[in-house]
Amino acid sequence: MTPRTLVASDLDRTLIYSANALELTCADRDAPRLLSVENYRGRPQSFVTEAAAALLAALAADPRAVFVPTTTRTREQYLRIRLPGPPPRYAICANGGHLLVDGVSDPDWHRAVTRAIAAACAPLKEVRAHVAATADPAWLLRDRDAEGLFHYLVVDRERLPDAWPKALAEWAAPRGWTVSLQGRKLYVVPEPLTKSAAVAEVARRAGTGRVLTAGDSLLDRDLLLAGDAAWRPGHGELAGSGWTHPRVNGLDERGVSCGETILRALLAALPAAGPDDAAAPVPGPAAASPR
Repeated sequence: MTPRTLVASDLDRTLIYSANALELTCADRDAPRLLSVENYRGRPQSFVTEAAAALLAALAADPRAVFVPTTTRTREQYLRIRLPGPPPRYAICANGGHLLVDGVSDPDWHRAVTRAIAAACAPLKEVRAHVAATADPAWLLRDRDAEGLFHYLVVDRERLPDAWPKALAEWAAPRGWTVSLQGRKLYVVPEPLTKSAAVAEVARRAGTGRVLTAGDSLLDRDLLLAGDAAWRPGHGELAGSGWTHPRVNGLDERGVSCGETILRALLAALPAAGPDDAAAPVPGPAAASPR
């Protein structure tokens, strides 16, 4: 049997999209129909196109692949999402701080991550104190800790001075922390907390061969570099900075339609089915979004 391929993809603004991130540039009458995949307080929050929903279901069910949602979201935020297709056996949350197996965090993995952070980084309370002392309430809307692993802020981008995230990054770097600005959220994350480390652990457990990855933000860079092949949307931090790598396919497409493009590319990159494989069919042109 052909060795399975691990497919690890970021979610927000890579496979699923909030209303503000859709970037629908066509006329309203030509817009694709959308499927809600997340509700929060009774309201839909994240969407995919109908075509992307069919592709996601095909990827999750394909015996050639181990599909692993890989997100900076906390466990609570991730578990609000209902992706099409069978539930993934593995998922990575909190930027690698939690490895979920059938929806439950693996305690040994979490302990190993927290030990690595404690050994290499200034404590989270020091980061919180610095943010509290330097952030301006004029642009700081909310600030939160993510499961005691990292800190993030929700900011007013129009009022946020360009110099503040840069100054925070300069302060954080010698203390073992990184800074990433994604839309209205600014993340302060310890350097040992990476998606790629958790992906390597899933690959070990699942006994997979090749690794395919996708993501859009600075926090996805190590994830993309961990892939034998990877895809990056035409939007997001990495595209905006012009970041490239020989193994990373930089797409020009932006917004929710890019989710379809990435999913088609991931499915097409799976190995051809061997004689003992029963690969799931890949939706073809007939599954395109209605126009």
